[in-house]
Amino acid sequence: MATGRRTDWSRIARPSLAGIEPYDPGETRDEAKDRLGLTDLVPLNWNEDLFGPPQHVLDAAAAEIARAPLYPERAYADFRAAVAEWIGVPAASVVPAHGAQALIGAVTQVFVDPGTHVVIPQPTYGLYAQVAAAGGGVVHRVPTNGLALDLEAIAAAAEEHSARLVWLCDPNNPTGLLIDRAEWAAFVDRLPDGCAAIVDEAYIDFSDPDVRVRREQDVLDGRPVICIRSFSKVFGLAGLRLGYAVCDPEVASLLNVIQEPFNVNRIALAAGRAAVETPGLADRRRADVAAARAVLAAELEAAGLEVVPSQANFLLVRIGVDDGPVCDRLLRRGLLVRGGESVGLPGYVRLTVAPVPVMREAARELLAALRAT
Repeated sequence: MATGRRTDWSRIARPSLAGIEPYDPGETRDEAKDRLGLTDLVPLNWNEDLFGPPQHVLDAAAAEIARAPLYPERAYADFRAAVAEWIGVPAASVVPAHGAQALIGAVTQVFVDPGTHVVIPQPTYGLYAQVAAAGGGVVHRVPTNGLALDLEAIAAAAEEHSARLVWLCDPNNPTGLLIDRAEWAAFVDRLPDGCAAIVDEAYIDFSDPDVRVRREQDVLDGRPVICIRSFSKVFGLAGLRLGYAVCDPEVASLLNVIQEPFNVNRIALAAGRAAVETPGLADRRRADVAAARAVLAAELEAAGLEVVPSQANFLLVRIGVDDGPVCDRLLRRGLLVRGGESVGLPGYVRLTVAPVPVMREAARELLAALRAT
């Protein structure tokens, strides 16, 4: 039996980690089912693609299993070329990773030292602030203007604090609101020297192509912009963990210093390539989501609820009461939704968009839960 004193890991760990809790996405489906004795549960809480990828994408993934003994190609050349052609940038500007979350961490490791100032709006996806703080960064939160990102105030905060990074999510999570093109252009022009905008575009492919910002051109023009995108949403590959950055080749080199070698598995790469090489796949999924989102919004608005106009695959709904008991009632009825309290918006609920029959059921159940509250 060991007789030495027990290791105090907090003395060895980076001081910046003290007091920071792991990111909590909320109760999992299996946890909820086990706790309540449910046999089935509709997951409307994590903004996954509930329409599912097409069969040929799944077939491409399955076919790659036979090559499991071999490491994936180091340069990921085929995947990078396919993504580059799809979005219209050079392959040197595409950096694959095992999910957008991995890139959030990699970008932070590249640019954030202890004491580095980072500006982040509130509310938005919680991982940006957690990872920045864990890296020793000094995080400055900027409240939204109503529910919209206040780009003027964010730029002013970047100037005031001599920030090195600004994190944005477009469309923003949890609101689904899109950044205006003119406001974006003015924002980038106002960023101080030595400051870069990191934009999480996980939901951008759900947004209207006629109004969304095209940041690929900012990258090509050498502006201080890095985009992070995901295959989890519009392509329905969340379980395979696949994302990519769109950035200047110099930034790509820096990210590849930080990221581990062979960091994306063969199955994810094969599925991702099959998805982007399918003509019109993202457009069709965008249309499917828009149609189902409109059905949910119409039914809730007809009942007098305030629905935030969304350009993503989720809807934020103001219910005007404590969202905790409402979410609990829905959970017991087999619908798992995200309460606003957990994302900094008490009195709201956020629902993932699913096929129309599910949306009609969700509307009925939410209204019933509100009547019972």
